Amino acid sequence: DFNDPLYLHSSDTLEVNLVNEQLIGNENYGVWSRAMLIALTAKNKQGSVTGSCKKPKPESTNLHQWERCNAIVLSWIMNSVSKEIFNDEFDSLITLTSYGCDTSKAYKEHSQQQKLLHFLMGLNDSYGHIRSQILLMSTLPTIGEAYSLISQEESHRR
Repeated sequence: DFNDPLYLHSSDTLEVNLVNEQLIGNENYGVWSRAMLIALTAKNKQGSVTGSCKKPKPESTNLHQWERCNAIVLSWIMNSVSKEIFNDEFDSLITLTSYGCDTSKAYKEHSQQQKLLHFLMGLNDSYGHIRSQILLMSTLPTIGEAYSLISQEESHRR
């Protein structure tokens, strides 16, 4: 049924960009949020952001469909947010939702690893040796620990 807010058309995929305007901050939030709400309304998914389409109870037969629909809507929103804002917000969400949940813990670890890799790959070639040593560690360090190791290496060079 096309009128069901949980209905997903075959073209409703994770990769779709619903709006041309990318959220970059407060300066364009009004335009972006209006464009996003119009696009979601056109797809009958505005209830996902207004709160009118609530998550069903665990025993509900609609739970799986709601989770699929929610994941699609979240991907549409995330696809329209700048990487800088997305990373900041993602970190906040991970911090808020990590109450012992294994999935949240895995996302947090993955996010920290991504940041570490981004940091290490941003180093110039003169740090190639220490970068390789860090990447070969059986347990990857935090960014702070990696920074400390690199600082120690730099001190030894002087």
